[in-house]
Amino acid sequence: MLLKWIIAYGVAALSFLMLDAVWLRWASVNLYKPVIGEIMAKDFNLPAAIAFYLIYIAGMCWFAIKPGLEGGGVQAAMLNGILLGALCYATFDLTSQAVMKVWSTQISVLDILWGAFVTGAASSLACWAVLRFAPATPAA
Repeated sequence: MLLKWIIAYGVAALSFLMLDAVWLRWASVNLYKPVIGEIMAKDFNLPAAIAFYLIYIAGMCWFAIKPGLEGGGVQAAMLNGILLGALCYATFDLTSQAVMKVWSTQISVLDILWGAFVTGAASSLACWAVLRFAPATPAA
């Protein structure tokens, strides 16, 4: 039982971090800096970033991967991941757009789409890995 959650969290974290690193390298220069450069920190806050990733991956496991493992399969994990990602990223982006004078609709739309994609992809990969590699538990 514990093994499946270790696999789920590990695969979700690895895939999410790898994809997000590619996105952030591109988006920081091409999307964020031209619009919100004046409010961007010179360096990112590592403790805050670590906290975000630890908490967000745990949320993916509970809200997206778990329903897939409970019988919905990879498709359920993907759909729940897409919905979770869009909701979480929309919370940040639309709040930022509502309260910051330098935020743009373009950033919000692209970031929400990214959140939906990356969360859906990482959730489906993690669900697939657990279903493929974790031993099935006998029904009670």
